[in-house]
Amino acid sequence: EGIRCGSPHGLSDWNRTWYTPNPDLTQCFQNTVLVWAPCVYLWICAPFYFLYLYCNDRGYIQLSNLCWAKMVNQDPNLCSDAPQVLVICTVHVERVRGCRSSPVLFIFWLLAVLCSLVPLRAKVRLAVDEVSETVTRIALGRHFQGIKGFRLMMVLDDPLPGNPCPVQDASFLSKILFWWLVVKGYRKPLQVEDLWSLREEDTSKRIISSVEEEWALDQERAPCESLPPGSKLAEQTLLLWKLKKEQSSGVRLSSTAEMTLAILPLQTTTAITHNIDRTLLHSLLLGFMRDEDAPLWKGYFYASLMFLLSCLQSLFNHQYMYMCFTVGMRVKTAVMGLVYRKTLVINSAARRTCTVGEIVNLVSADTQKLMDFVVYFNAVWMAPIEIALCLFFLWQHLGPSALAGIATVILIFPLNGFIAKKRSKLQEIQMKYMDGRIKLMNEILNGIKFLKFYAWEKAFQNQVLDYREKELKALKKSQILYSISIASFSSSSFLVAFAMFGVYILMDHKNVLDAQKVFVSMALINILKTPLSQLPFAMSTTMQAAVSLKRLGKFLCQDELKASNVDKGPPSPGTVEPKSPQDNVVSLHIVIRGSLVAVVGHVGSGKSSLLSAMLGEMEKRSGQISVKGSVAYVPQQAWIQNASLRDNIMFGQDRKESWYKQVVEACALTPDLKILPAGDETEIGEKGLNLSGGQKQRVSLARAVYRKADVYLLDDPLSAVDTHVGQHIFDKVVGPKGVLKDKTRILVTHGLSFLPQADLILVMVDGEITEIGSYMDLLGQQGAFADLILQNMDPMSDPDDDPVEDLGRLTKADRAHTGRVGQLVMRKFSFVGRKKLDSLILQIPSSTVTMSFCPYCIFLGLSQVKLEMYVEYFQTIGLRFILPIIFLYVFQQAASLSYNYWLSLWADDPVVNGTQIDADLKLGVFGALGVAQGVAVFGTTVAISLGGIIASRHLHLDLLNNVLHSPMSFFECTPSGNLLNRFSKEIDAIDCMIPDGLKMMLSYLFKLLEVCIIVLMATPFAMVVILPLTILYAFIQSFYVATSCQLRRLESVSRSPIYTHFNETVQGASVIRAFGEQPRFILEANSRVDHNQTSYFPRFVATRWLAVNLEFLGNILVLAASVLSVMGKDTLSPGIVGLAVSHSLQVTGILSWIVRSWTDVENNIVSVERVKEYADTPKEAPWAMEDVSLPASWPHTGAIELQEYGLQYRKGLEWAVKDISLCIQEREKVGIVGRTGAGKSSLALGIFRILEAAKGDIFIDGVNIAEIGLHDLRSRITIIPQDPVLFSGTLRMNLDPFNSYSDDDVWSALEFAHLKDFVSGLPEKLNYECSEGGENLSLGQRQLLCLARALLRKTKVLVLDEATAAVDLEMDNLIQTTIRSQFEGCTVLTIAHRLNTIMDYTRVIVMDKGHIVEIDSPSGLIAQRGQFYSMCREAGLV
Repeated sequence: EGIRCGSPHGLSDWNRTWYTPNPDLTQCFQNTVLVWAPCVYLWICAPFYFLYLYCNDRGYIQLSNLCWAKMVNQDPNLCSDAPQVLVICTVHVERVRGCRSSPVLFIFWLLAVLCSLVPLRAKVRLAVDEVSETVTRIALGRHFQGIKGFRLMMVLDDPLPGNPCPVQDASFLSKILFWWLVVKGYRKPLQVEDLWSLREEDTSKRIISSVEEEWALDQERAPCESLPPGSKLAEQTLLLWKLKKEQSSGVRLSSTAEMTLAILPLQTTTAITHNIDRTLLHSLLLGFMRDEDAPLWKGYFYASLMFLLSCLQSLFNHQYMYMCFTVGMRVKTAVMGLVYRKTLVINSAARRTCTVGEIVNLVSADTQKLMDFVVYFNAVWMAPIEIALCLFFLWQHLGPSALAGIATVILIFPLNGFIAKKRSKLQEIQMKYMDGRIKLMNEILNGIKFLKFYAWEKAFQNQVLDYREKELKALKKSQILYSISIASFSSSSFLVAFAMFGVYILMDHKNVLDAQKVFVSMALINILKTPLSQLPFAMSTTMQAAVSLKRLGKFLCQDELKASNVDKGPPSPGTVEPKSPQDNVVSLHIVIRGSLVAVVGHVGSGKSSLLSAMLGEMEKRSGQISVKGSVAYVPQQAWIQNASLRDNIMFGQDRKESWYKQVVEACALTPDLKILPAGDETEIGEKGLNLSGGQKQRVSLARAVYRKADVYLLDDPLSAVDTHVGQHIFDKVVGPKGVLKDKTRILVTHGLSFLPQADLILVMVDGEITEIGSYMDLLGQQGAFADLILQNMDPMSDPDDDPVEDLGRLTKADRAHTGRVGQLVMRKFSFVGRKKLDSLILQIPSSTVTMSFCPYCIFLGLSQVKLEMYVEYFQTIGLRFILPIIFLYVFQQAASLSYNYWLSLWADDPVVNGTQIDADLKLGVFGALGVAQGVAVFGTTVAISLGGIIASRHLHLDLLNNVLHSPMSFFECTPSGNLLNRFSKEIDAIDCMIPDGLKMMLSYLFKLLEVCIIVLMATPFAMVVILPLTILYAFIQSFYVATSCQLRRLESVSRSPIYTHFNETVQGASVIRAFGEQPRFILEANSRVDHNQTSYFPRFVATRWLAVNLEFLGNILVLAASVLSVMGKDTLSPGIVGLAVSHSLQVTGILSWIVRSWTDVENNIVSVERVKEYADTPKEAPWAMEDVSLPASWPHTGAIELQEYGLQYRKGLEWAVKDISLCIQEREKVGIVGRTGAGKSSLALGIFRILEAAKGDIFIDGVNIAEIGLHDLRSRITIIPQDPVLFSGTLRMNLDPFNSYSDDDVWSALEFAHLKDFVSGLPEKLNYECSEGGENLSLGQRQLLCLARALLRKTKVLVLDEATAAVDLEMDNLIQTTIRSQFEGCTVLTIAHRLNTIMDYTRVIVMDKGHIVEIDSPSGLIAQRGQFYSMCREAGLV
């Protein structure tokens, strides 16, 4: 061997290398292994690396000076030319395949540098020995030429153009140390524009497309399709198949993590490094301390090796965490994308079971639990492996006594398995109540104006708090169980040590616990702490994720709208049957060709269902509907986006100026544009909060008209507008001379004056078409239609006029307009007795979709998390919890320190006659201290959990109070998504994340303090190291906070628009589908999710940067403790050294968890800040005045007086009502009319103090309403609003939420509201459950329920804001009759669009631009021939 190597010592010589005070490697080893090792590494890695580059093409990089430098500047000291050629080829291939930084070449050059250091050291020593400057210069020059300053060029990388994610532009060293992020964040506070674009692989488009492909492949066909429809076997089989899909779909979602294969080796390597570091090297170091003859360099060598392995462990661990968070981010994107797409295709029956609150919870709380699962799930299987490795090494040290430790661990697991199972059930209960709370909050926010009108805030606040208490009760039980789990796992290391040491010394009195046995065992047991502490958290996270996956699976497997509901196939007779409490059967026996088809019928007769069937929104039981072309749909309740008025009208289409102006003019929006602050650029609040009902309906109509569709489905769009405006819209848009005159129009209407101009009229009763024909034909049949016309004939019309004849001629002329492509084509039909339509065919050409994006703004502060937020949180908890928590933590750590120090004293106890004295006593003291620590751990976790629940309860209550006490202007400018985000995500963070983070952070902080005390006890000189490390630690933390807190704010702020968009989409899904705008809305959702992820991604990378740097500081402490122990070998006992080193080895892990938990607390405390934001927003007046007492009968007459009254929506805006002075006598009936923007509704808002007076006063029965509480006012006067609002719950709750009236009173109100027969026919009667927003009732029925509410209250002042707009004329007459009879002794103010309803009123007020321009009796105003006369003439009343 010596001949082959050219060295007499051969490849290795242990006497020269190990057993010597001056170690060195043989010349042979230096010339072979050290030279060839880097080359062999490169040759082995190159094929796999080339294969990776081949499979991952990232584009071509232009040849730069840096590329030339990397290829040309090679090392002459390499073993041969072949590796240099391979390096050049690698650099070239990387450039061609777009790789900007080479990990393989970095490691190659690092190995080359390290292997060069040994020969360099030998040559330096030779030069020093020979005292030759020439030799020194030659040796250093040659090797530094090869090293090239540690090959810095291989650390550099080629820059990317533009503003991409910096990780793509980062060098390998920068990637593993995460240096590429925080520098920019430290230079200045991050703004939205500083955020980098997402990597392609992290975008919604890339992730969701791949997930959808897998999802589509998995959507197997139902196995019962071949079975006869309606058979019992088919239904059972379909149910079983659906249950199987629901169970498996959630698990399949979790398979979207593409990086799992890369994660597992990193986690395994981390675990193995973790064990080797703390067992073998610790044992060797203690063996060195006992060996008096061992040279010092060995101690330094062990210390250095421990430091190196600790650093490697940190790098591996945080690369693993980085990959986990990246996968979690992708899972979040995938879940949000799938849930959003599902909301666009879910059918109406399934939609009623999935509320907006549940959907928001799916994309907030459940998604967060899935992200946590991705990060921690490996602990479920890695923890047992680490435990097994530790127990194996314990067996090596303590022999069979280790079985006692194994038995202890085995006993701990069943307990925690039982706890996990119980917590899983509690988690489901908690999420159920949370869903109910969020659903109710969503309804409250949607109907907040109505709640304020009726002073129902307290009733609904109590309902929310009831849900909240049940939610917190389940959380409290879960947290107590969790505390037991934490205490058992935290005490597990003591229990294992106590069992093993007890069995060890009791088995044989000759068994001695020396320092090596005790502290190597304790080091292994301390290793057990990590997996044993992670395991309950991982099990809890897995359990919560399983619940969330089950919920997601259930939602994603809900029934969808079938494409076969509307298709392009040939017509065939059949029926369309919707699922509802009362199945409506629309039997169509004709095919329509014509321009204008009117659909009439009583409330609940199925008119809207007919349009829904044409849109494919109903479930088709049989038959066929064929749609060929584009459809435009105007729903009965206008759906308005939170966007500018222009964007609402264009709805994704390109702007065509001339057509846009024509549409705005035709839809009577031109006067409104002059009133709005920014014209058509005015931002419209959610659901059109800052528009009147008529304005919303006209914007909805303009959206449809602008589309230039082929078929128009118009669901009573004229009911919400004034009569003259309705006539204008009919003439300019819908009628025979309107802009849609060549289009097919199906118009559901209650306005009988428009019917003579219709080509065809369908009369619907109970879901069936009882009559069909033209206006003249139906009148001639003397059927239900003729009776309806005669009953509602205008009593003031001139008997000499013959409108039927004139309109009949118009109808004949209009019939000349034949349908073009896209119109409803008429086919032969026959009538026999009760006429029905058997088939309806829509033939429309296909349409295209134009995409556009709607930007949204983000507003946020730039300050860091204020100390006041922590103070606020802890003040909410209270000193009675904080002081015991601090005491218990001090006591817990004191007990831990005591039993560890006791062990060191025990280990140093001298051995007498082969045994130790009083071993039983020492064991007993050790056991007592450990039990005390375990009790303290349980006490601290329970105390923090209960304190967190108290804080969460108070913060939620404050948030709820602040929101409910906010004025309407607050809701008009605050998107509901922002508020729902506070009540869901932020409250969930305060419930769980902050207390859990505090538990972990405080326990590890006190543990770190214990370690520092122990190290200082062993080596006081360590203070020289600990003090600067502490200063550096604080500096790195501050370096990090500048970025992290702002990123957290950016991420939170950008999350709210996602929820707003989800909410908006759910509400308007039918409109979006009708217009075929799903792709545009999906792109918008993707854009908002991606924007949110651009701040989330750098946030978790910043945490990894902090953790890596702080753990390197911890590793320096390990090195310092080891080196100082080696230096003090002659003065330190093995016991105290073992104690110090074993504890210092925990510092890396402790710092890692401190960083993680502190970051969680720091980031989640922002939730407290965001919840407290609304404490400082303007509030409305108090609900009740303690110093003001009103008579129980007030108002007893209902007299109203306005004195120079004026209103402004906001300071600086135009006056909505100007200097009105008016006196309304008791029992007077007053109508209020005027064109759009005249101030009619503003006056009503002023009476209810929804808007406070800018000047002047209002007196009711002599009481100034500004001087009494809002609820005292609003609960004693009544309004029937234009938009009927219902909440999910029973009918009785919707009528009487305070349960103040008897059932007889409720039934009486329903009878007068003409709903008694309908409610009596329901199976649950008053306990019939209304769905969210009352969607399982027709709009007319909802309006009648609003009338029933007013009848139930029967106050002396009643305000009607066009309360009968959504009902037919016959029902309108019945309602007016009811109002006249039941409210005869009341003062009635009616804001009227249908002028015929106020023609018998005492007085009529005509308003214009905020002023009263006319006031008199109706007959007197007509005689004056002013504005009222003109309006009556336009309505055909004079």
